[in-house]
Amino acid sequence: MLDESPKRFDRIVAILIQLQSKKIVKAQELADRFDCSLRTIYRDIRTLEASGVPIYSEAGVGYALMEGYRLPPVMFTREEVSSFIAAEKLMQKFTDPSLGSHYASAMYKLKSVLRNTDKDWVSNIESRVVMQTAEPMFNDNSPNTLAVLFEGIAEKKQILLSYKTYETDAITQRNIEPVGVFHDNNNWYFLGYCHLRQDYRQFRTDRIQGIRKTDYDFTIEHDALETYLTKTETCPTTKVRILIDKKIARYLSTEKKYHGFVSEKEIDGKIEMTFMCRDIDSGFPRWFLMFGDHATILEPESLKTRTLELLEINRQRLL
Repeated sequence: MLDESPKRFDRIVAILIQLQSKKIVKAQELADRFDCSLRTIYRDIRTLEASGVPIYSEAGVGYALMEGYRLPPVMFTREEVSSFIAAEKLMQKFTDPSLGSHYASAMYKLKSVLRNTDKDWVSNIESRVVMQTAEPMFNDNSPNTLAVLFEGIAEKKQILLSYKTYETDAITQRNIEPVGVFHDNNNWYFLGYCHLRQDYRQFRTDRIQGIRKTDYDFTIEHDALETYLTKTETCPTTKVRILIDKKIARYLSTEKKYHGFVSEKEIDGKIEMTFMCRDIDSGFPRWFLMFGDHATILEPESLKTRTLELLEINRQRLL
């Protein structure tokens, strides 16, 4: 029979680390992470308790370490540290300067506990990892956007936002209850309840001209961020089908999902793509024109008409 003691030991240590990282940890959460049964988790928890680790448990809630119990930091493996290096490079390019500086400080502390041989190993990797961004994700007038949003979300405090709208370039002042932050289509966004509009709104970080946390508490108990993002995906859509050259279709794999891509199939050497599109008047036809000389619109007729209108406008400007 295979001796799984080393594997079990690693799992028990990892459970202890996870208990230190969160206030409450559910047994099912541990079982999902380690791909084992609840019975195995219960057994491992009893092993930790027998070893003197003070674990508090409550049926239907989860496990927690007794207040004040802590172990010294666990040494990181080279592989774990290399993942931090990748994260550090991402933080340098894809977050605001304030949050990036906090992460850099944390990385100095992390590197300080490494063995000298591992420090050299990490240094060799650092100099050969580069992240590049196409456009600025934050306004220079608001260098601490993400840091303020995180504070507002954690402390359930409203933020005062100066925001430049896309349509008019007008700057408005709004009191917002931030619900969550997400990254999509090469931009950072946050969703929050806007007291000016009396509804939930989505904001892009590069249009934020100023942001600060206020002393005002949230007035609403908000659902999880995923709940509101799912709702935005249920707005009215139009079915679109296009037929595109196979050699061109492969270059659309990244962008097609932003236009409501549903499915595709091969027909006589070409690719038929189906979309459920939310912006058939502007977004989709303009995107289609980028590769329109290699594609055909199958439906709807309104999309054909709108695409021809855009082509005629462009033709008139070239005369």
